[in-house]
Formats: sequence, C-alpha cells, structure tokens
Amino acid sequence: MAMEGGMKCVKFLLYVLLLAFCACAVGLIVVGVAVQLVLNQTITHGATPGTLLPVVIIVVGAFLFLVAFVGCCGACKENYCLMMTFAIFLTLIMLVEVAVAIAGYVFKDKVKTEFNKNFQQQMQNYPKNNGTASLLDKMQEEFNCCGAANYTDWENIPGMGKDRVPDSCCINVTAHCGTDFDLHAINTQGCVEKIGMWLRKNVLLVAAAALGIAFVEVLGIVFACCLVKSIRSGYEVM
Repeated sequence: MAMEGGMKCVKFLLYVLLLAFCACAVGLIVVGVAVQLVLNQTITHGATPGTLLPVVIIVVGAFLFLVAFVGCCGACKENYCLMMTFAIFLTLIMLVEVAVAIAGYVFKDKVKTEFNKNFQQQMQNYPKNNGTASLLDKMQEEFNCCGAANYTDWENIPGMGKDRVPDSCCINVTAHCGTDFDLHAINTQGCVEKIGMWLRKNVLLVAAAALGIAFVEVLGIVFACCLVKSIRSGYEVM
C-alpha cells in the first residue's frame, strides 16, 4: 500500500512536471522565433552557425512539447514502452540543450562580427530603401545609438556627409535635427556595442531560465525512471 501510494505521488508530480515541460517548450519556441526575427532583420546574408542557433532552439522546443505529450500518455496508461521513450528522449533533449548553450558561447563573437558587418551593409542602403531606413531608425532610437561603431560611420554613406546623420541619432528626435547637428545633441555611441551591452545584461536571465528548465528535466527523468521501475515490477508480479 505504501509503495502504491508512493507511485501515485510520483505520477502526480510527473503530471505537474509535464505541464511545466509544455510551458518550457512554448517558452523556447517563443524565444527562438523572437531571436530569429531579430537576426533576420540584422543579419541578411546567408546561413551561419550563429544564425542557425535560433532554429535549433525552436526545433528543441517543438520536440520537447511532443515528448511531454508522449510522457503524459505513458503516465496516464502506465505504459512501459511510452515511459521509456519519454525518459530517453528527455535525456537527449538535455544533451542538445547543453550543446546549444556551448555553441552559443563559442559563436557569440561570430554573431557580433556578423551583426557589425550587416549593420554597416544596411547603412549603405539607408538612403535607397525605406524598409531598411525604418529598421535602422527604430534600432537607433530604441538603443540610443548612432551608426555601427559610432556616429562617424554615417560620413561614408552616400547622401549623408560629415555634417549629417539620421534624425534617429538625435537625443531628442525632431525633423531635420540630424542636419548640421551639434555633437552634444546626438547619441555618439555605436549600435553594435550598445546592443551587445543590452544582451550581456539579459544573458543572466536567460542562464537562470536555462538552469530552471534543466532542473525540471532532471526531475522529469528521475520520476519517469521511478514510474518505469514500478510498471516493470508490476509486470514481473503478473
């Protein structure tokens, strides 16, 4: 009876963890899509290891959701095969997440280099493409920055010159404020460094979330193994 009560408790906790897995899966998909949208706007030339990371995150999130569904079916029916599949796949997901985290650390400088290169390339299209102009203006206003490395990057853009920057570079944005500008009236820092600083500030939150997901997955594997052992014992008794 004590063993049966213990297994009921394990099943209940496993159901709770499966709900947490579903929430984590949705969270991973949302984060992956958001990062992919940002990279699509800022890195436009071909697929690289850095730009493929969001795709991997989305795939892992979708796969985690599917695995959670398998685990739910296995726990509900107390099916040995489904629970073993759940435990094995959950372990594989953990390994993939570790690999993605390592790849993210290894390629962080590569992503920054690509972002800097593509930002400068899009600056060249600023006078010719309204979509590009709108994107760069939005980024410069949101991050209070100007140019890639600094405001002087705009000197080499056709149609700009030394005495002109986009109005979005101004501290207080008004029409034509970037023409014959006062240096004290514009943001002089580059966007690559400003956005990099913003990412570094938020990376601790991402790391904490990743540790939380990993902890939940470890608990899921442990509870799944306990339930598998109980189901196998039941088969042996029969």
